[in-house]
Amino acid sequence: LPGEKPTEKDWEDHLSTAFPEVRMKSFLEMRGADGGPWNRICALPALWVGLLYDQGALDAAWDVVKDWTMEERQVLRDSVPKLGLDAPIGGGRKLRDIASEVVAIARSGLASRARLNGAGDNETGYLGFLEEVAASGKTNAERLLDRYHGTWAGDLSRVYAEESF
Repeated sequence: LPGEKPTEKDWEDHLSTAFPEVRMKSFLEMRGADGGPWNRICALPALWVGLLYDQGALDAAWDVVKDWTMEERQVLRDSVPKLGLDAPIGGGRKLRDIASEVVAIARSGLASRARLNGAGDNETGYLGFLEEVAASGKTNAERLLDRYHGTWAGDLSRVYAEESF
């Protein structure tokens, strides 16, 4: 209200409207995938849980990135939307060079968690799509572009027909 001083709660409410890649709350809130079929929606949280919820996996993930400079991390962040797995990560490497390793670390972390569903399966099954991307070196966006320029012959309506779920 006019004339009232802002409170700490006002500041917290204001900050809750910002959506960076990671928000600090009473937990870390990681920005997620906005949509897609079930196997892709579940893959991203499974990757983060596998990397962050097991100390061995967290240490292994840190070993992968600990020598990156702030500039290298920013170049990677800026490059990924355009270059995908071809984004540079410093030292002449590309993201594709570590993709399989990072997903394998997450798989190990999820296996160590040993959280089982009713069928007795652990969470590692959610990583299948990411393992496929890392092995092929081709992102889903690149696969869609291949089809757009290939069998779809530039017909964008095919993405709705073939990719809707």
